[in-house]
Amino acid sequence: MSQLLFELPLRSAERSPDALAVIHRGAKLEYRELALQIEKLAAGVIELGLHKLERVAIFLPKQVETVVAMFGTARAGCTFVPVNPLLKPMQVAHILRDCNVRALITSPERAASLEAELLDCPDLRHLILVGGNVETKSAGLATHAWTQVTSGSTATRHRAIDGDMVSIFYTSGSTGKPKGVVLSHKNMVTGAHSVAQYLGNTPADKLLAVLPFSFDYGFSQLSTAFHSGASVVLMDYLFPRDILGLLAKERVTGLAGVPPLWSQLADLAWPTTITDHLRYITNSGGAMPGATLKRLREALPKTRVFLMYGLTEAFRSTYLPPDEIDNRPGSMGKAIPNAEIVVVRPDGSPCAPNEPGELVHRGSLVSLGYWNDTVKTAERFKPAPGQPKELVLTEMAVWSGDTVRMDEDGFLYFIGRRDEMIKTSGYRVSPSEVEEVVFSTGLVADAAAVGVSHPTLGQAIVIVAAPAPGHEANTAPLLDACKKQLPLFMVPHHIEWRESLPRNPNGKYDRSRLASELSDLFKATSP
Repeated sequence: MSQLLFELPLRSAERSPDALAVIHRGAKLEYRELALQIEKLAAGVIELGLHKLERVAIFLPKQVETVVAMFGTARAGCTFVPVNPLLKPMQVAHILRDCNVRALITSPERAASLEAELLDCPDLRHLILVGGNVETKSAGLATHAWTQVTSGSTATRHRAIDGDMVSIFYTSGSTGKPKGVVLSHKNMVTGAHSVAQYLGNTPADKLLAVLPFSFDYGFSQLSTAFHSGASVVLMDYLFPRDILGLLAKERVTGLAGVPPLWSQLADLAWPTTITDHLRYITNSGGAMPGATLKRLREALPKTRVFLMYGLTEAFRSTYLPPDEIDNRPGSMGKAIPNAEIVVVRPDGSPCAPNEPGELVHRGSLVSLGYWNDTVKTAERFKPAPGQPKELVLTEMAVWSGDTVRMDEDGFLYFIGRRDEMIKTSGYRVSPSEVEEVVFSTGLVADAAAVGVSHPTLGQAIVIVAAPAPGHEANTAPLLDACKKQLPLFMVPHHIEWRESLPRNPNGKYDRSRLASELSDLFKATSP
């Protein structure tokens, strides 16, 4: 098995040089050419004078150069930092400054939008522009054309080992500015191998990449495919219906999504032929509502559904085998290969079956911590529970902050995040549990439950929802359904109707923004 991230596509190129690696807007790139471009970019980065582990940020939409930039930077022995192409200039500048980015790979148009912010990035030295005019007014930056950097230098790459830092992924976070999760070659290669193992990926697979590469789950579509010698179709979609069209056109075999996307796709009429070639779909980034899951399974009777749980700090933690979906409703499964998941009390002792506790992830997927943030790293990365006191060098694990329970057979069930749990009338309420009921009514296309400050309850439960196609914003039947299926303390106190819900850069509901926007909702009732 390859031990370094860049070896994944290079080894596939050795095995099957003529196999398709990347497809983008009809253009097709074979593994042979992908490997050549990775090597050229790596040499070009070294030629610019970048030292080992220095950071290279990539601020581009999904295109071939984006893929080459990430794996080429890794091949050089440097660290790539994928920046979500949807971020605004101030957010991009925060990332560039936070991890001391030395080179930025972007387009002339994006560079122009960043012009003022780049002046405040003291560590940035090089601007590599993909396509168009390479001129820039950014003072103090050496500007290079992509074609110039990939012209074929023979510079020697820095030596790398599997424990070296290879990438920094910025998490959206629920409060404060994004923080950078530092990942090693070992983390990312282990993840690719583990996921490919339980998904059964082979060179015959064709994966559709719709999630951003700045999201570890999105990047995984590349690493998993390249590990298996499969091909990846790149897509920046505008409308969910576009996804169905490309699935059918390219005869895609695997699709990864997050709950809001699946909710949108579940409302569409899927071509009946898609299930003949779409071998599997996967969900992570939150629990998929049962009603959404039901509609997808009805539309895709031959397609296997993998429900997963993960966190950027440890990539992926659990998956539920498709054959267990009906047997274990609501379960997020067991640990993925080469990981151990334990559920513990605050003192680190193991929980009894079905006792709520914190999910702790141990194994080679555990990342190297948060970039330049010892305080937050110490809060989340702590010694793995159950180690002998006599062990001098203790193993570090990720303490997720997520509350779960494990049944007698070892299957895990998500209860909620500590920073998302709603405290109302003395009870702790999981937003996902309320959302499950709301989605089951069929009256909403999107819905998120948030806790809003209330003078007597502590927090009141508020549902922010978008009406389902063909339905009007009608509060009464939605509340009636909640009253029928939920205890009184879990019934929403208010329904806020909107055309759409805000999402963070990874496509998840932006709960913190919603809570902030609704913070004054109950002030009029204050005594």
